[in-house]
Amino acid sequence: MSSAWLLPEHLADVLPSEAKRIEGLRRALTDEAQAYGYELVMPPLLEHLDSLLSGTGRTLGLQTFKLVDQLSGRTLGLRADTTPQVARIDAHLLNRPGVVRLCYCGPVVHTRPAGPWSSREPLQFGAELYGHLGLEADLEVLELALDGLRQAGVKDAVLDLGDARIANALVQALGLDTEARPPLLAALSAKDGGAMAEALAVLQPTGKALQASAAAGIKRLLGLYGPVSVLDRAAEELPALPPITQALADLRRIVRHVQATHPDVRIGVDLADLGGQDYYSGIRFSVMGLSASQVLASGGRYDHVGRVFGRERPAVGFSLDLKALSQALQAGAPAPVPRPAIRAPWSEDAGLRAAVRALRSRGETVVCILPGHEHEAQEFACDRELVQVAGQWVLQAL
Repeated sequence: MSSAWLLPEHLADVLPSEAKRIEGLRRALTDEAQAYGYELVMPPLLEHLDSLLSGTGRTLGLQTFKLVDQLSGRTLGLRADTTPQVARIDAHLLNRPGVVRLCYCGPVVHTRPAGPWSSREPLQFGAELYGHLGLEADLEVLELALDGLRQAGVKDAVLDLGDARIANALVQALGLDTEARPPLLAALSAKDGGAMAEALAVLQPTGKALQASAAAGIKRLLGLYGPVSVLDRAAEELPALPPITQALADLRRIVRHVQATHPDVRIGVDLADLGGQDYYSGIRFSVMGLSASQVLASGGRYDHVGRVFGRERPAVGFSLDLKALSQALQAGAPAPVPRPAIRAPWSEDAGLRAAVRALRSRGETVVCILPGHEHEAQEFACDRELVQVAGQWVLQAL
């Protein structure tokens, strides 16, 4: 029999010092988003399953815990991602005609961890902008992501850029049927030249120059990753299809913008990255820091997210896991300095209670020492003490 206090795999309690760091990150990111004009929303953790997995949310089906609602008998789901819920709020509850900026922060639950050290209960923070088709929306969301991570303490950030329109345009030009597309996209995502050759072998030749050009272009995508100069190579090596031309122009503009506003951020390009290919409809990005292999935030454009709710309109956003961000920031960092606090005796003396309330109202932390616990260690570093002098409660240094 397993111990009652053991938690399921990839689930963990968050203890005081870590909870304090995560809460600090939540406040910093939420304040930054609200400074940009993003309004906070709080969708429920549980929803009807057909709503959670509608449209682009269907790809989350394997990651979603399901249960039966004892009130209605319908199947409910624990959300694995908050974006479909925010799209529903934009479409049906707010239903505003113009630009809508929303942010959120809350737990999501996954049936399986994303990696060997990942939690199945990430604390997801995100921001979404609805209603603007122009690249200005992509730039704003990306800038908010970079500024928020900077406020959180991320240094030496690395920005990785891609665009779903490029691979989509090439696959469309190939004329592959629906069943033949997944192996090709899987080979492209894995950058596996052998698997790509096998996937293209089923291609039915049409004699059209466009098909041959697209086949050559999708092979070249395998090597189109690295510094921003990759964009120049892509313009030379890929067919000049309108979606590809526009995507490369947009990526160049984003590079120029980030170089001007965040000169300390290193920028890379990966045109073969298909992360969320069924989800994103345009620019996609990820931000790494501290360790170039760890993604701290990801996002992009997903204009189809509101279609199932009857209101398809432009949408851009990003999200991150505050727990993972906190752990990344701790790696190699010195131990945090405990917050300075004031120690006070426990007493019902009216003067003492008034002094404690006044200090707390000014933002001070006052720890009242309970009788018999005067020598126990505290989470706080008490550097001052409330003592009674001539009938008055005053602060003294410890």
